[in-house]
Order: sequence, then structure tokens, then C-alpha cells
Amino acid sequence: MDTRAGKLLLPIHEHPIFPSARIVLGTCKGCGVEGFLYGGYTCNDSDCKVWFHKECAEAPSEINHPYHQQHPLLLTSDMGGRPCDLCGQKPLETAGYSCSTCDFNVDLTCGIKPAPPVIEHPLCHDHPLVFLKKREKEALCEVCKEDTIGRPSYSCLGCDLYFHVDCVQLSKEVNHPCHSNHLLKLLPSESLTVEAEKTCLLCERQQENMLYHCSICNFTACLGCTKNPPPLSIDHTKTHKHELTLFPNAMSYYCQLSGTVRDSRAYMCLPCGFFVNGYFISLPRVININRHDHRISFTHELGPGYLNCGVCRKSVRKDAGAYACVVCCNYAVHSQCAVEQDVWDGVELEGTPEIIEDVSPFRVMGDNLIRHFSHEKHNLRLHKECSIIHDEYTRCEACTYPIGFDPIYSCEGCPFILHEKCANLPTKRRLVFDTTPFTLVGASSLVRDLLDCSLCGECSTGFKYVSRRNGNIDVHCGSLSEPFIHDGHLHPLYFDGKENSYCNACHKVLYYMLCCIAGDRFDLCFSCASLPTKIRHRNDEHPLTLCCGEKANGNYWCDICETKLDPRKWFYTCFDCGVTLHVECVLGDFSRLMPGRIIDSGWEKNFDVVVNNHNTRPLCIMCRSRCKVSVILKVCDEDDGYICSRSCLSDMFLARSWCLSVFF
Repeated sequence: MDTRAGKLLLPIHEHPIFPSARIVLGTCKGCGVEGFLYGGYTCNDSDCKVWFHKECAEAPSEINHPYHQQHPLLLTSDMGGRPCDLCGQKPLETAGYSCSTCDFNVDLTCGIKPAPPVIEHPLCHDHPLVFLKKREKEALCEVCKEDTIGRPSYSCLGCDLYFHVDCVQLSKEVNHPCHSNHLLKLLPSESLTVEAEKTCLLCERQQENMLYHCSICNFTACLGCTKNPPPLSIDHTKTHKHELTLFPNAMSYYCQLSGTVRDSRAYMCLPCGFFVNGYFISLPRVININRHDHRISFTHELGPGYLNCGVCRKSVRKDAGAYACVVCCNYAVHSQCAVEQDVWDGVELEGTPEIIEDVSPFRVMGDNLIRHFSHEKHNLRLHKECSIIHDEYTRCEACTYPIGFDPIYSCEGCPFILHEKCANLPTKRRLVFDTTPFTLVGASSLVRDLLDCSLCGECSTGFKYVSRRNGNIDVHCGSLSEPFIHDGHLHPLYFDGKENSYCNACHKVLYYMLCCIAGDRFDLCFSCASLPTKIRHRNDEHPLTLCCGEKANGNYWCDICETKLDPRKWFYTCFDCGVTLHVECVLGDFSRLMPGRIIDSGWEKNFDVVVNNHNTRPLCIMCRSRCKVSVILKVCDEDDGYICSRSCLSDMFLARSWCLSVFF
């Protein structure tokens, strides 16, 4: 064991791990057992976010095992997918012990506490029990009534009864430290009356099989919390100056660290009147979250001046514990919201100096002159009036949308253009879609892979934001921030994930949305949120304006496809001519692909991205209709091979796959 500045370097894990007084529900990275971990260890690396039981983290690096006495076994942090040779459990990615000479491997539990081959006097049965590596035929454990197929178990050969290894030493009655007044009896949950408590009062989980119960007090504990009970007292001065004592009976109380009213067990300090749920003991002091650009710090009492939580948008209490930003004077987050797995990166930053990283995407070379990271060979000059440069098909290299009406940066040596707002996108930023920062990546090559944005589903060849764990998103989604203000809705919008929610703009059912929290039930998908509000199109000499839906009677018709248009959905219109057009007809599926580039499909065929500016619209080789959208694909090495949409592109791949499968 190597200890440096509070860190523990142990052979169980590749990174330093820290002792923690937090009570968390999770899976131990050492033994793979799921449940509540009390007083264990945690990794402070953002790529891990793992926990260990105390005994697993402190497992010896070498042991002598009774089932393999000829050689010592060495601790390995990863079993490499090999099954345990003792219990026969399926291939494991957890820690274990291995003998390199004999290729003998056991998991951590079987290494530290191996199951004896015979139990002469088991607590659960009147006869001796024999250990079985695994059972292939169907049989139920006599204690928990769950199947024993493929799992290590014990058997009474005379009675033909079977018991899980974890169940074999369960007593029919126990004296639980959290309920010392009466003995708890081991019972199947279905045997309890309707009024009886079937939820474990310690871990607050519903129990479906066996549990321990006191009928006098209606006290219930699950098997896990009976085997590994929570500590009766916790002395953690950063949480509270006095020792905290567990009150195991469920009650309604105000948790002073989370700022919420809870109905559960509590740790309390009676002299101070301090109550706290065990989940919030030993909260990290300084952290980064994906909803804010600065560090936030925990405070026991927030104080006045704060309104709503930066994550859930609900009000925060000034007399409760919370996280606050020292840079932004009115930004605060509930304790419970801040440490959620999809919000916090899992890294405690207390005592770590803050390094201000340069995220500027360019260097200033002179007045209105920059050198952008994506185009290092030439300077870019700012043009406030972009209408004097380039035609309607000239596009921004970052977002790949037409130049339109916004200021641009134009290269002095080649046809490279960026919208001013795209040129200012930071090279790194925190986004709600992952707990680690996203990095901005340019798109400079002639041959490009097709990026399917993991949030909006649109295909793109422009710039993208890349995350280590959560895929790639295009700059349209990556540049959105909350609160998001759009002319299509009165109130600001915030990120959220919703099941079976549909977008008010396009009426498609999607998961990730920008949502109104003012009670208006307005949701906007990322694709619609990034639609250009003004755009030029060859069907009209005037600019087209995005219309955010209308409540109107009568028929609307699209001037491009000449079919009906639903005015409740967003559409484009020309205020001078009065024409209306579907959004999909104006933009199409390939509007975020840069014309003039070659798309590497990964198949035997690549595609040229071309502008549909012919006098006669070309025919799509799949649907055999005229290509109506502005940007289409042309099959390389084929004179008249055009693809008009994503569905036709998919059909082409499916057709080629079928032909190849038939041929071979």
C-alpha cells in the first residue's frame, strides 16, 4: 500500500482510490456484488467513477488458497473475462486471484472467503450440505426460492434440496443491530399481510422474495442489509461537527444537506436538531458538473440570493445545503442534483488547483484578422456585409449551412469560410450529454466520413464536438446552450430527456428535447432548434423565413413538392410572394453536407455531395422521383446515379447487401 496526500495506491485498481464515508447504491468493482456500500473506497478518476467495499479494496496482493495449495495466488485487478474455477460463475471483468503457472483463477470472493467443501452444521438445514460448483438442472433454493441453475450452491444429497452459497448460512432468526428490540424472522415476502412493510427500511428497496421481518414493529430488512448492515453511527466532521446516530425507523424529516423532505431512515444529531439522509453524508466539497462552466462548491447553508437549481430548475432553499458557484453570484444546485451520475464527473477537486484552460478557437492576427485552429495555413478576415461576397451556394465549413445573412470570416488565400458565430465556438465546452468536456474537431479533408449526430440524428460533414464516452455530435447540437431562447416560444427552454415526447415543431417522437418548464408543455427537438430562421432557396428570389406554426383554417400547399402542408408544424414562407414550403423540402436530408466533398460510405461506392442546381431535376436511382432538395448525393463513377434522401441511401445499401448475400 502506498499513501500519498490522502490517496491510496492499491493493487486492486490502476488509479489512486480514496476512503469515503458516503453511503451509495452501486456495484463493487472488486467483487461485482450490487448493493449498498458503507465506508468503502472510490476512484477519483473521471473515466472510472467506481466503488469498492473496504475489504475488497484492501484485499492482500498474495494469498495461499485451500483449493490450490501448490502455488500462491496473485491479485489481479481484472479477471480478463475468465470464469472463476471455484464457483463456476460466468466470465468476469472484476478483480480476482490467479496462478500463472497452473492457469487457476478465482474471483475475489472465492479468494478471500472460499466456500468450504462441506458444511456439517448449516443454519438453514438439519443435515450436512455439500458444495456444488454449479447445477445445470432446474432447482429452487430452499431459502430464497430463486433458481440455482448455473450458480454455485450447496446440496443435501439425502433430501435432494439445494441452497445458494449466499443463502446457506442465513439464520431463520437474527438479532439485527438496527432493530435490537426483537428478533427478525426470515420470511417469504408473499407470506406477509397487505399491511406489512415489504420495503427494506434501510436501503428503501422493495423486496420480492425473502426478507427479515419483525411483525411486532412492522420492521423489514432485506438479505443484503442484514448481511451488511449500515453503520449505527458516523463521525464525519465535514458533514457535521458531532457524531451522527442512525435512527432506523422510517419517518418524515427535513434533510438539511439535500434540502428535501424525506420519508426514510435518518442519521441525526439530537443536540443540534440535525437530520440527514445517509446518501448525503460525506458529499464532495468541490466538483465540476456538466451544466456549468465553473467549479461549484458545497456549502451547509446556501443563504439568500439564489432562486432555482441549475439542474432541475426547481427552487432552492436558503437554509439548506447546496452547491454554489463563487464566480456566478446567483448560481446554485441542489446537493441531490449535483452528484447525480449523469451530472457530476465523479472527481473530487478539493485541494486541486484550478487550471484555466485556453478554449479560444483562434489567434488574433490584426484588425478583423484571425488564424483559426481549423485552417492554420491562411488568415481569415471578418466581413460584416457578407452579401457582397460569394453566391447562394457558398457554405460555412463548420455548420455547412449557406452563408445567408450573418457576418462571416473568409480566407484570403482559398475558398474557406466560417460564420462569425461558428468561428467563435470554443474548442472545449461542457454539455449536458456527458459528464466529461467535449472537444471541437474541424473537418478539413476532401474525403469525409458521414457523421450521424447522436442527438438529432442528422448527417453532417461539418465540425463536430467529440466526447470520450458519449459519441460525436455536430456543431448544431453542440452549440446549443441553456437557457435556450427561440422566437417560436415565449419562455426559455432547457435540456431534458423524455420518453414518448413529441416535438412541437415537427411532431416527431424523440427522446432528447429542449423543454419549457413554465407549464406550457412545449418541447423542441435539437434538429428544429437549430433550423436557420432565414435562408435563400432557388425557388424564390426573396429570402425565406421560418414560420413557427400557425392555427389556421383552410389548405396550405408546399410550392416545391406541391402537396399539402400542415400549418401547425414549422415551415418556411416568403412574405413577399406568400408561398409556403415544407422544412424538409427546403433543406432535405443532406443539408449539412458540404457540396464538393466526397463521402466515404464504407462500402465499395463513395458519393459526391452536389448542389441540385440543374435546369432539370435529376432522377433518384432508388425511388425514381425527381430530386427536389437543394443538396443531393451523386454516386462516384456513375454518370446519372443520384440519391435524394437518407431513406433512399439506406435502401441502396440494403439492396447491395442482399445482392452480395445471394451471390456468395
